[in-house]
Amino acid sequence: MPADLLLREVHLLDPRAGIDALHDVRVRGGDVAELAPAGTLTREDGEETIEGRGRHVFPAFFDPHVHLRTPGQEHKEDLETGTRAAAAGGFGAVIAMPNTNPVIDSAPLLRSLRDAAARDARVPVGFLPAITRGLAGSELTEMAELREQGALGFTDDGRPVVDAGMLRKALRYQRLCGGVLALHEEDPSLSHGGSMYEGKVSAALGVAGIPSVSESTMVARDATLAGYEDGRIHFQHLSCVDSVEAVAAAKARGFRVSAEVTPHHLLLTEEDVRSLDTRMKMNPPLATEEDRQALLDGLRSGTIDCVATDHAPHARDEKEVPFEQAPMGTTGLETAFAVLYTELVLPGVLELGLLVDRMTAGAALYEMPTPRIAKGERANLTLIDLDVQWTPGEHGWESRSENCCFAGRRLRGRVLLTLAAGAVAYRERAFSVVAA
Repeated sequence: MPADLLLREVHLLDPRAGIDALHDVRVRGGDVAELAPAGTLTREDGEETIEGRGRHVFPAFFDPHVHLRTPGQEHKEDLETGTRAAAAGGFGAVIAMPNTNPVIDSAPLLRSLRDAAARDARVPVGFLPAITRGLAGSELTEMAELREQGALGFTDDGRPVVDAGMLRKALRYQRLCGGVLALHEEDPSLSHGGSMYEGKVSAALGVAGIPSVSESTMVARDATLAGYEDGRIHFQHLSCVDSVEAVAAAKARGFRVSAEVTPHHLLLTEEDVRSLDTRMKMNPPLATEEDRQALLDGLRSGTIDCVATDHAPHARDEKEVPFEQAPMGTTGLETAFAVLYTELVLPGVLELGLLVDRMTAGAALYEMPTPRIAKGERANLTLIDLDVQWTPGEHGWESRSENCCFAGRRLRGRVLLTLAAGAVAYRERAFSVVAA
């Protein structure tokens, strides 16, 4: 239902709207109806009142890269649990990947998923169907037909488009039908058999490694193809310094490319894999401190456009196996803001406004409205208490899976309320509202 509520004396922070001050915010019928000086608005009939003194309101975050595992893998996640986790993390919308069972590669399947999301999801869900049928890399999907059914773009995420000629063909079709090609960059001939970053830690552990050139050479190749075909490419989950440099060079030449980075690549390195905790196994793998610093620099400069979680849920029994046998991936929707705020903003590595900007910027990359706080806008807001300390996983998860690499850390910054598309999508269990 569209929300009717009054947020009193909250600290609004919206870098795009140029707001960083205490305000009262009235939401009526799901829209931002009034922004007023703090303490000046009074409750109207039928309106919830939330006393927000000491709390912040940001535009709801946007995640352009999540795995909701529907259809076919609902034992890991589904539309309801995945978007419930998103709302609990302050996200007002997400984009789902197609590496499901069956693969999202046909218009009827995409149409049915959009209908299911409209019925079951807590926040709006966009979909990126596959570039190639069955993610096999040998035959393009019906991209124009998929666009007519609402595809925001296309990706073979989980697998790279290895064949340069196939990617070039996809870029040509993209010019006709629109959308973004989002690429998981990996050269399987270099990464095959690897379970972690190829470096000193993999050598010490005796675990087969994945060299960073598996990613960076593909980024450089595909950026060049994008420039040659005047295509639009988005690079997913960058992990190393050479990839950042390749994206920067492509942007300097005017190529239409963008990039994302995950919280785990911004905060963790190969050293965090020494314990062989399978929650630390992801693709691309955690790399070196030099790579991590390059990712931070890229996020600050805008070379990397946005933060994406690559939320990848797996059932417990799938992860509770020897490291080499475990699937890649970590969950991240419920912890993304808090862990980045705790580890990067509080120590002064990133400014809070920059983090909020990068956690909402993914929408524009897919030509979707960027969440902003302004009168007349649909209410896409998240209310956060930056002083609350909490431990992820301590009281369970909203996600169906619990393979989070940040589980057990003591974090600052708790999402109390999320409004998505004008409706209350999440309310923290212990958080009460004042009705009068």
